[in-house]
Amino acid sequence: MVEPLYDISVTCTYCTNTFKSKKVRPSFKKASKTDADFCLHYKDINPDFYVVRICPFCGYAHTENFSDKWTPAERAMFQEKVAQNWSMRDYCKERTWEDSIQCFKLALLSAQIKNEKSRIVAGLLHHLAWLYRDKGDWEQEERFLAFALDAYVNVFETEGMDLNNAKLMYLLGELNRRLKRFQEAVKWFSRVINDRKIMDAGMIRASREQWVTTREDMLAMRLELPDEMKQAT
Repeated sequence: MVEPLYDISVTCTYCTNTFKSKKVRPSFKKASKTDADFCLHYKDINPDFYVVRICPFCGYAHTENFSDKWTPAERAMFQEKVAQNWSMRDYCKERTWEDSIQCFKLALLSAQIKNEKSRIVAGLLHHLAWLYRDKGDWEQEERFLAFALDAYVNVFETEGMDLNNAKLMYLLGELNRRLKRFQEAVKWFSRVINDRKIMDAGMIRASREQWVTTREDMLAMRLELPDEMKQAT
């Protein structure tokens, strides 16, 4: 019988030791639904639990999107903040939800020490929000959604032109909506809908749908609608 998890071999870019990390076989990645901010809910095993690879020798935690390069200053800081305090721990086994939270928080620390791109940091923060959503912990989900939103705004301001701008703007709208920052949400959704340079039909459609959802949210909470929403039928 085929097991859902298999081992890959990883070489740590900090200490150069080789270790094993687990991944989920593609045939076992079965999503039951997708939330409007791209969070996938899985029927059985959650592949997100195994996105982060942690070196058991030094504690360096990363994903496949991290840069392989280290500056001398980053090496010195990692030694001081992580490696010298690390007691050997092996995460190459089946992971619990608690393990996964720990792994993502360690990856976030590594990303900050290494000055990884804003989009890497934003992705880690967003994944942490999803993990808390999975547990029904709205307080922590909200906290990490707010952190992720700030990081995505930074992505938009620094490297937005290099990415799928429509998807990023849509996401900025949706995270604002989830955080009940409705005026900001409307601005971002409207930008996607009204920018004639945007040709991404999927994101335009999604922005229209969430614009309507935002309007319904505001009406349900008896909030003052922006002028452009008052004119909508």
